[in-house]
Amino acid sequence: MLCGIDEAGRGPLAGPLCVAGVVLKNPIEGLNDSKKLSEKRREKLFDEIILNSYYHIVFTSAKTLDELGLSLCLKNSIEEIMQNVKANEYLMDGNTSFGIEGLKHEIKADANYEEVSAASILAKVSRDRYMVEISQKYPNYLFEKHKGYGTKAHIDLIKEFGRSEEHRYSFKTKGIDY
Repeated sequence: MLCGIDEAGRGPLAGPLCVAGVVLKNPIEGLNDSKKLSEKRREKLFDEIILNSYYHIVFTSAKTLDELGLSLCLKNSIEEIMQNVKANEYLMDGNTSFGIEGLKHEIKADANYEEVSAASILAKVSRDRYMVEISQKYPNYLFEKHKGYGTKAHIDLIKEFGRSEEHRYSFKTKGIDY
């Protein structure tokens, strides 16, 4: 039994890191790397994955990312998933296992293993939903549109309004930080 693990939100200027782990109970048609699917398709698959898997999703706040750093936060999230989702094998999308014993890693695993594709979708949809939700609290930043990524529009809004408590202060941004 394989537990696929993937993340969303490694590189944005705002919002949490979201890491998901998935063991599928039943096959699901149409799984793929979340970046290769439309938002509508991801949303539909999200519900199917929830109904047909054992899963665990970990959110790490921007503040914690600033305090501990991205690598330690990723490692802590993966370890939490491994404690909460029982499997014979754990596979992370990417090029490192963060020194975690029993964790395998593979570049493009999110396109090659259904479990990692499912984790990719859970992480992406969960994070996107969070960003849409907080956009009501922080309407000046238009989080519902760019989801916290470093678009020109987002950078312009940071220049105008400064950073919110959802922003990552440790992430240096061209045009803002000199």
